[in-house]
Amino acid sequence: MVRRTGEETRALLLRVGMQMLLERGVTAGVQHIRIQDVLRRAGLTTGAAYRLWADQTDYQRDLAVAMMRLRLSGPADYARGAVEDLIGAGATGDDVIRAAAAAHLRSASLDNDDPDDALDAQSFLIALALRTTAQTWPELTEASRDRHRESIAAFAEFYAHVMASYGMRMKDPLTIEDFTEAVAALGEGFAMRALEGIDHPTYDVDAGSEIPDGRWTLFALGVRALVNEFMVPTSPADT
Repeated sequence: MVRRTGEETRALLLRVGMQMLLERGVTAGVQHIRIQDVLRRAGLTTGAAYRLWADQTDYQRDLAVAMMRLRLSGPADYARGAVEDLIGAGATGDDVIRAAAAAHLRSASLDNDDPDDALDAQSFLIALALRTTAQTWPELTEASRDRHRESIAAFAEFYAHVMASYGMRMKDPLTIEDFTEAVAALGEGFAMRALEGIDHPTYDVDAGSEIPDGRWTLFALGVRALVNEFMVPTSPADT
């Protein structure tokens, strides 16, 4: 028989609970993960759990916190991956905005042929849903704020890189963190709409329109508007 420490057993049961959450999806919620089912899957007895948690609610609180802290990839990895080659090739700023916005929408969509991307999206959406209930427990509130701070720091670094590549700076007195917070609020709002099953608006714009031609998502247009309001060229000669 494998002998585990209390901490090892705790980690195992939380890991199994997170696996069940990812399998069942965002609509399940931690309240539907029963500790008896977790124990059964882990091959452990009831006593193993109740030596660590007082009751099922106690376990579900720690499960929610663990799920909030789970990251299957870096916060800005999908955006970097979508635009690095474009930046290197000297693509327009509009092309970069459209590509990054499309990558974000994919990161929040479960309709994905790549199993890893679909799992990443599931994790993101579950964490987003948990954030809407963060005040349930003080520990979950803290974990939610930590996750938000980590994301803002990662995206602020990414946006600063893009700005430097295109000769842009923030308008005084705005900061890169202000811009990042605004984009995050916009992106999370559209992710919530995706949870509600609302299709994301997309526009095919012809040449001669007041909007640059090409295919635009509403999110991309929102980001473009924020860029125009938050940023100016570093040099007046820059476009």
